[in-house]
Amino acid sequence: MLHPQHLYYAPQWLVLGVNNICNLHCKMCDVGTQTNETNFAVNLVGTQPMNMPLELIKKIYDQAARHFPTTKMGYAFTEPLIYPHLIESLEYADQKKLYTSVTTNALNLKQHAVDLCKAGLNDIMISLDGPEEIHNYIRGHKNSFQRAIDGIEVLLSQPKRPEISVFCVITEWNTAHLKAFVDFFKDYPLKHLGFMHTNFTPAPIAAHHNSQWGHVYPATVSNIAETHVEVTNLEELWEQIVLIKKINYPFPVRFSPEIKTKEDVEIFYLQPEKLIGKRCNDAFSNIMIKSDGSVIPAHGRCYNITAGNLYQEDLQEIWNSKILGRFRKDLMKAGGLLPACSRCCSAF
Repeated sequence: MLHPQHLYYAPQWLVLGVNNICNLHCKMCDVGTQTNETNFAVNLVGTQPMNMPLELIKKIYDQAARHFPTTKMGYAFTEPLIYPHLIESLEYADQKKLYTSVTTNALNLKQHAVDLCKAGLNDIMISLDGPEEIHNYIRGHKNSFQRAIDGIEVLLSQPKRPEISVFCVITEWNTAHLKAFVDFFKDYPLKHLGFMHTNFTPAPIAAHHNSQWGHVYPATVSNIAETHVEVTNLEELWEQIVLIKKINYPFPVRFSPEIKTKEDVEIFYLQPEKLIGKRCNDAFSNIMIKSDGSVIPAHGRCYNITAGNLYQEDLQEIWNSKILGRFRKDLMKAGGLLPACSRCCSAF
């Protein structure tokens, strides 16, 4: 039985917002478009200092090793490969026998790949947006795809290396190229390749949510400044999904969410008021720690409510804080998801 106000188990992930700066300008991201007033942007780049102090991340790892030794450490925001303490902190986590994962755009992977392997990194998740020309357009950098591939090649040259996965966000610019993207990697020894249907919160959904929940969990628009979800070629997208599903690739290829019919594709993109998924998974398994030591539920896409701060409280206390307990209880009372959760990946 689930007791939302007190969880009798450890978190699955500690998501680490180790810095608040990025080196690309992704069109589907509020940080990349400098739309800084949204929850997503505030959660990723709204704290000081710019980089999480090494002393703080060591404190997190000391407490995790003591209280939650099986919990995974996820360097996810904003771009870990430009975090100045990355290698030293990974080495410290390895000394503590903690599992570490890095999610990266891989722009700087080539120069860090050998050190990442030596530091004991367990898992690396590389975010790309399609074949080279498409990816470079979306990311606003003419060499970003090739630099990522060069970095992957260096990783593969090492005798001991992290497991490598590749993820792609589906947007209006890449729907015709998804199969070509998978085919490009068919000879790479990937752990898996994942496609994420775009996460977004349009203004009507934020307004509807705030009419009910804005007094405790205010929502904002999210990741719509330069995207136009309504013009996504859904016929093309569905054709690509069907083609990919027919092929047995040497690694698992997954979609988030796994949409089964063309009609459900149309619901996802054109009817965002309809909830996808049954309940938030991450609020009951993850917390995110920002560069200033403050903690929010789940990860960067969640509501910007502070559940505690590692400078004042213990990690174990925060995991079962009253604020997180109330949030989890409210989610369950609402049926598992709030209105602004309708297109968040935590629900899938």
